[in-house]
Amino acid sequence: MPSRDMKMRIIEENSNHVSSARDHLVFAYYVTGHGFGHATRVVEVARHLVAAGHDVHVVTGAPDFVFTSEIQSPNLFIRKVLLDCGAVQADALTVDRLASLEKYSQTAVVPRASILATEVEWLNSIKADLVISDVVPVACRAAADAGIRSVCVTNFSWDFIYAEYVMAAGYHHRSIVWQIAEDYSHCEFLLRLPGYCPMPAFCDVFDVPLVVRRSHKSRAEVRSELGIGEDVKLVLFNFGGQQAGWTLKQESLPEGWLCLVCAASDNQELPPNFIKLAKDVYTPDLIAACDVMLGKIGYGTFSEALAYKLPFVFVRRDYFNEEPFLRNMLEYYQGGVEMIRRDLLTGHWRPYLERALSLKPCYEDGINGGEVAARILQDTAIGKKYASNKFSGARRLRDAIILGYQLQRAPGRDIGIPEWYTLAENELGLRPALPSVGPYEKSTLAESCIENFEILHGDLHDLPDTMAFLKSLAGLNCGVESGKNTEKRQFRERMAASGIFNWEDEIFVARAPGRLDVMGGIADYSGSLVLQMPIKEACHVAVQRNHPSKHKLWKHALARQQAKGQGPIPVLQIVSYGSELSNRAPTFDMDLPYLMDGQQPITYEKAYKFFAQDPSQKWVGSIYCRNNPRFDV
Repeated sequence: MPSRDMKMRIIEENSNHVSSARDHLVFAYYVTGHGFGHATRVVEVARHLVAAGHDVHVVTGAPDFVFTSEIQSPNLFIRKVLLDCGAVQADALTVDRLASLEKYSQTAVVPRASILATEVEWLNSIKADLVISDVVPVACRAAADAGIRSVCVTNFSWDFIYAEYVMAAGYHHRSIVWQIAEDYSHCEFLLRLPGYCPMPAFCDVFDVPLVVRRSHKSRAEVRSELGIGEDVKLVLFNFGGQQAGWTLKQESLPEGWLCLVCAASDNQELPPNFIKLAKDVYTPDLIAACDVMLGKIGYGTFSEALAYKLPFVFVRRDYFNEEPFLRNMLEYYQGGVEMIRRDLLTGHWRPYLERALSLKPCYEDGINGGEVAARILQDTAIGKKYASNKFSGARRLRDAIILGYQLQRAPGRDIGIPEWYTLAENELGLRPALPSVGPYEKSTLAESCIENFEILHGDLHDLPDTMAFLKSLAGLNCGVESGKNTEKRQFRERMAASGIFNWEDEIFVARAPGRLDVMGGIADYSGSLVLQMPIKEACHVAVQRNHPSKHKLWKHALARQQAKGQGPIPVLQIVSYGSELSNRAPTFDMDLPYLMDGQQPITYEKAYKFFAQDPSQKWVGSIYCRNNPRFDV
């Protein structure tokens, strides 16, 4: 991809050293204990500070090579101390919410007094001019106690992440969230990175570009060192350092592809078309050599994929609130393809990899955030005061509303990204909220929405939301446009839904006064007037039943059948509008024989266990099993 090579040159050309306004400054840089993404972006900021002649003391639990491979200088000091824990992960994709809060309490709450005393003494001993945090809460309070200014550099804060965990761990853990927010409030301001979450604890905010590590080698150089020709397609397998126990299969890759595996365990045996990489491999160089990346979304993978315009096939993580904001930005710039977890684990990768090759990532904004942040940090350390952002008050109120919702919402509800926060369109991606309409307008709307349909049974009951849903349904038959700058940006669910209906056959539409009434209890409400209640917040469902030979299958579902060498079998495909406003996938599909035992449906208990195998689909088991006296299809 020539555009990616051009972007790499831009990174190097823009990576000028930060000129020193004072001969020698001392920075204390605290790095959170969660993953490598924070450490790698700290490297990029610290590199510019060290190049300007300043001392940088990094406080971290990450391996030394993460920092020393890029910064070889006597001005870099590494202090191995861990003052928070981040999110405790059961595996590469699943966060243990209760364990995360309990470990944070043991790490930073119980020994808090001792930590503060130790850090204040240490900061004074090194004569720190500025404390920087990414994004360790107690570091901000320690700086305040030592009389030193502090600045945070991040795209999320732990009070927002932990707010969701309180739902699982119990409200008595909310004091942890309040304490973290109070610690952050001692920070002078936040340098906010793209893909940011709500962060109301910070008094002031200044936005900086993406912080991205520079590459050192060209695509041709890396491939030459690996002994791989230009005609070979390369995928980078990057799921962090957590051991998942997955078995990688030779048949997972299309013919002619190779896979570079990051952070593989020493004793892991790999197929011949998979290549194990060294633990300290430099990822930006690999990204330059690859055609696709397969992994989970974190700031490190997200930012480097955008900056180097590398298509990113990603699998969702459970219970990590940062992800929806990064994912929305990745998809907005046409850089992401979502793979369902079942297909990752069973090795049905081909349709996703081939789809990724067709993408044209288009991120063109700044990628010199390391240099920009370092300049601001240097100016702050010598006493410069940055003018307060005039929008900070409104920003804090907006962020506080979302954080408050996180802490108070009912258990089981997904994290939402409100329309006014992301400038997203409404759940249909077509229109603003429905206005009230008079009798004449209702008649006009009804005529326009049914001109594409022949209604065989039922009545519209003059419900404007039902009329609008039918109009939206008819619009699917016209296709959807692609591109991030279209006047009516279409969401992925509309693209998925446009291809699954046979428009010459019957479609059944139902309306119920709430999502759970349709999705969880339609069997109980069938034939009831409750389906026609004129409640504003209603749910609409359009259903079509087809013979397997007439199914219009998504590519990955079709590939799954072809891999089994079977003829057409029944498949359930679901598209759920509104996924962009919450952290859930817009589509779901499964082969219906999984739910059959011979000629009979499997029991609820077996169905629940089946869906529980994949935490991202466990909610489907609840729909089948909760409060339903019988199995209805």
